[in-house]
Amino acid sequence: MRLQGSSRQRIARRSRSFRRLAVMETSLPVAERPRRPEWMKVRAPSADSRYFEVKGLLREGRLHTICEEARCPNIGECWGRGTATFQILGDVCTRACRYCDVHSGRPDAPPDPLEPLRLAQAAAQMALSHVVVTSVDRDDLPDRGAGHYAATIRALQRKLPDASVEILTPDFLGVEEEALATVLGAHPDVFGHNIETVRRLHPRMRGAKASYETALWLLRRVKELAAYDVMTKSGIIVGLGETNEEVVETMRDLREHGVDVVTIGQYLRPSPKHAPIDRWVHPDEFRWFREQGEALGFGSVFSGPLVRSSYRADEQRHAAKTGRGAVAY
Repeated sequence: MRLQGSSRQRIARRSRSFRRLAVMETSLPVAERPRRPEWMKVRAPSADSRYFEVKGLLREGRLHTICEEARCPNIGECWGRGTATFQILGDVCTRACRYCDVHSGRPDAPPDPLEPLRLAQAAAQMALSHVVVTSVDRDDLPDRGAGHYAATIRALQRKLPDASVEILTPDFLGVEEEALATVLGAHPDVFGHNIETVRRLHPRMRGAKASYETALWLLRRVKELAAYDVMTKSGIIVGLGETNEEVVETMRDLREHGVDVVTIGQYLRPSPKHAPIDRWVHPDEFRWFREQGEALGFGSVFSGPLVRSSYRADEQRHAAKTGRGAVAY
């Protein structure tokens, strides 16, 4: 794959980056530090926050969230702020990625046709100005769930015409072109698809169905097919056995495929059956990732131990649109 700039410039840039990396605080091997370091600790939900209000609205609407399904460490903060990331197409995923806690298996029901309406109603009650929607993989459906995505986007646009809509989609295996046309026909403001990990680890962590190259192709194809200015976004999790240099190579691949926003966060092992954590990545290293992403030209880089794809997604979009640039948490 052809990289930006000359080979000499790339080598010089890498050399400068590696020298800077050598003098900062580095990762803690989990074998030496099995407990979470201080920077990975989060506060419990506050009684005077909106956490319990959001929880009640979601239960009332019979809605799923990736916050719960993936056991996100930021659930207390995000729900406390009155936000949540909705998960459509049920709670059973047809994939079994080695890092993900969403239940995998064969879904026993088709998509609920009323789910988009209930989701839009809940988003309106929460008074959201930016709505994030993701889903499980549904390889069992002919369109892989693309029509349900489009219906959800349109329901949100009708109920909240002034809100922006962000989606985080699966790869629509086998029907990519048709699925993208369907979803983009509803005009989401942000189209996200997570690359998740570096090229070397991708087959082991994501399984035979997923492809590093397909993820890159999908993100580039979004820009080519969209008849409007759509922002693209992807996420990387670290601590699976990758090197920092491989993370930068992945960011470079994403940027070469037109991706506007990237998120980088620490992997947390959901259970003993999932992939082990290789290291606790130090906050200094996350700041270094941010600097590298900024140098590569991303509109926004959210990089930090607790960062997830939809963490403060409204701020991510605003940073990219206004040129505010990279952010580390």
